[in-house]
Amino acid sequence: MTLDDLRVFVAVCRAGSLSAVARELGCTQSAVSQHVKRLERETGVALLERQPRGVSPTPAGRLLEAAAAEGISGLDLAVRQLRDLADGQSGFVRVATGATTVRHFMGAAVVEYRRRYPRVNLEFRTVSSGRGSFDALADGTLDLAWITLGPPVRGIEQRMVAELPWVLAVRSDDPLAEHGRVKAAADLTDVRLTGLPPNSASAAHLDAACAELGVRFAYDTSVADWDTALLLAELGVGRAVVPVLPGPAETGSGELRLIPLPDLPPLPVGWAVRRWDALSPPARAFADTVVEWRGRRVSGGS
Repeated sequence: MTLDDLRVFVAVCRAGSLSAVARELGCTQSAVSQHVKRLERETGVALLERQPRGVSPTPAGRLLEAAAAEGISGLDLAVRQLRDLADGQSGFVRVATGATTVRHFMGAAVVEYRRRYPRVNLEFRTVSSGRGSFDALADGTLDLAWITLGPPVRGIEQRMVAELPWVLAVRSDDPLAEHGRVKAAADLTDVRLTGLPPNSASAAHLDAACAELGVRFAYDTSVADWDTALLLAELGVGRAVVPVLPGPAETGSGELRLIPLPDLPPLPVGWAVRRWDALSPPARAFADTVVEWRGRRVSGGS
């Protein structure tokens, strides 16, 4: 049993296909199958079973896959840490986030981090879902993920950085922009709103908060991110319930008005990692720099 055997086996379990892994590795399907057969000889049990399309792990295979994935991820993290320690302040930091997050939460921190660690290679990656971020953290292809915090996830540590209050974003000449007009989320039940994609974590958090209050919002437009929702509100072609974002939109500017909705619980956002104590020094420094600059903003520092 070799580390390559285990890597190939984990890849087959996740892909559900011997041929797909063979194409990815640039080898034959027979070579991939030999890795699996070697593991089956060592363990004395069947690890994969044929399906109408592809293969899936047996109960024994699932046990080995979980253990192998954990061990491989830990080894990969250790090797990266050793490389980082060997040459000081260089290495890679791979972060799952989007343009909205970088703009509102990380802009100043990225500038400061680049000044402090000019030799570190920063990689910002867009991941389609929170589940995708967790999988990438677990298998070691990401170091950090900026997420909407939620229930505990096995093998993932979450750390809150900020709680964002919810507001109604409207244009300044909108009737709802009048002071004190919107007193509670329930006042918006008959208002058509711009919504985030229903599979987003922030939309799920908002829906759950509304359900607790017995409120149900109606949407006539869907956007991919908070900045687009704010832009539509500023243009007067949409109203949106969004979290308060750090930066110019924090209090509303120009034609945009933000009306607090204090009965909605704030949106918790922050970092997700596989293990804080296993982060490479550059990755830990980046996470800490973002938290540091968030603290400066909250305290009013420069």
